[in-house]
Amino acid sequence: MSAHEIIGTPRAGGILLIGDHASNHVPADIDLGIDPALLAQHIAWDLGVAGVARRLVADGHVDAAILGGVSRLVCDLNRDADAPATIPLASDGHAINGNAIDHAGRQARIERFHMPYHDAISAEIDATSPIMLLSLHSFTPQLVEDSSPRPWDIGILYNADDRLARHAIPLLRGHGLTVGDQLPYSGKLLNYTMNRHAEARGIAYLGIEMRQDHVMDAAGQARFSDIIGHVLASCRNMLALNA
Repeated sequence: MSAHEIIGTPRAGGILLIGDHASNHVPADIDLGIDPALLAQHIAWDLGVAGVARRLVADGHVDAAILGGVSRLVCDLNRDADAPATIPLASDGHAINGNAIDHAGRQARIERFHMPYHDAISAEIDATSPIMLLSLHSFTPQLVEDSSPRPWDIGILYNADDRLARHAIPLLRGHGLTVGDQLPYSGKLLNYTMNRHAEARGIAYLGIEMRQDHVMDAAGQARFSDIIGHVLASCRNMLALNA
């Protein structure tokens, strides 16, 4: 199994979608030591992201998408390779006993999944110089370890570069969505992929977190693809005008 999948055709000056947690795949030679039923839950992947990403590509809203190929319980691709949680020992109250591995085992996973995934993103950016990146995630409406309500339909995350975030938030609200600005968590705390591939290069980006129960089926995925597609078109026009 590859560390990533590319759908669509990247093009010069286009929009490239990045889905770090689009898969819940666990390679056959890795035993996480958990109930397999947990792989269908939010701790294993971002539910709905792969479906929305494919729809965005098919409908021409983005030119291509690079989707992570393994569960974030195997290797969290949106964290620094050296961060302890990149190979998590626990997630939302569940122990991941199979991740209690030594340094050599940890390094082997990083080299197998984390490095080729980010190398692939870098290669596509080098080849096509996209006008913007879209970072697509989803969030659970209820955590086990935190009972705080999460009432948002969609969240917009960013770190230092908020150009597209500020443009997108009122547009999303105009579609009738309850929008979290740096919610359900802050992009200043968890933004590794965009920090590395967008902010470090000066590329504008939009970090989107969709509420998972809104994108679990084809109808919800189509709805969010249409809304995000309209926002992306406006963001592209804004960037072109300010170029």
